[in-house]
Amino acid sequence: MTGPVDVVRPSWDTPQRARRLLLASQLSHVLPSISRVAGAMGLRIGTAPGLLDIVDDEGGRRIDRLLQRLARELTAAETEAVRVTTDPPTDGVALATRLLTAPSLAVELARRGVTVEMSLLTDAVLWPVYQPIMSLATGGMVGHEALLRGRVDGREVGGGDLFFLAERAGWLRRLDRLAREAAIAGAAPWLGGADLYVNSNPAAISRPSVCLATTERAVHDSGIDPRQLVFEVVASHAVTDREHLLSVLEHHRSLGWRVALDDVHVGWSSLALVSVVRPDVLKLSKTLVARLHEPGPNAIARALCELTHLQGGQVVAEGIENEQMAAQARSVGADLGQGWLFGRPVRPEPESEPELVLA
Repeated sequence: MTGPVDVVRPSWDTPQRARRLLLASQLSHVLPSISRVAGAMGLRIGTAPGLLDIVDDEGGRRIDRLLQRLARELTAAETEAVRVTTDPPTDGVALATRLLTAPSLAVELARRGVTVEMSLLTDAVLWPVYQPIMSLATGGMVGHEALLRGRVDGREVGGGDLFFLAERAGWLRRLDRLAREAAIAGAAPWLGGADLYVNSNPAAISRPSVCLATTERAVHDSGIDPRQLVFEVVASHAVTDREHLLSVLEHHRSLGWRVALDDVHVGWSSLALVSVVRPDVLKLSKTLVARLHEPGPNAIARALCELTHLQGGQVVAEGIENEQMAAQARSVGADLGQGWLFGRPVRPEPESEPELVLA
């Protein structure tokens, strides 16, 4: 693969040092606990029903220490149950707006790098890599799956780590959009007539017509035929909110994009999920493919392939590492294969590498 690839250096809305915190919670015991810790640190405290006002008269260093203490002393459930706004405005309307959109304390701690190493995300340069998807019948290349990678201080970081951090910090929607659009822009110069598989999390899309508008524009600008786009949804995400998932997938299909159900595991419940989602592409998970020599997983894989084919879809077997696994995947009815036997995820070598700074 040749041609330019977009390198993405996102900007993130990271919090600055705070001199004042407003915290709210419906858990009756949490705010008194925070108040006791803050009082012991010499911070100025004001209270109202369900609200705690903490002020640092010495520039914010003690609030930094308070947040570090709270990360250690509160449970994860407690930090999720507390909303926090920093250095609140004095204007009533602006204050009300800030309070209504305030993140949880868990998100605030993550964004400040108190609970996770946020430099992995905030300092990362991001780019897509692409893994080939091959026909198991002919051995020909039919598509590529785009995967996200990042570089921090000279070392590469996987997409799983990046999305974990983004979700903890409340930035999942932004990173999901950046990854989708970088994958499309990066593939445009060399994709040709092959399919492009793009990962997406339904939780990152609140209203499809709004949240996917820039992705639709990216597809148009790339010149890629919408019918070449296959958007992958992980099976575990599909179980979380099925009605929302179906509305997202319906919007995808209205734009000419196809949809794939990714990482389908061992279990007869997967058949019910496939019946509801009716994916254009079903991707058998690495775990299931690795167990095709066992009678139970083999029977489930055969049933999944048969159902998908009856619904007019194709089946991709993931994690194929050798010819024996490819033969087993063919024997249960898989149409396509993906794995190290066919190629690892690679980054197209650009003639020049323009940086794309997205606000």
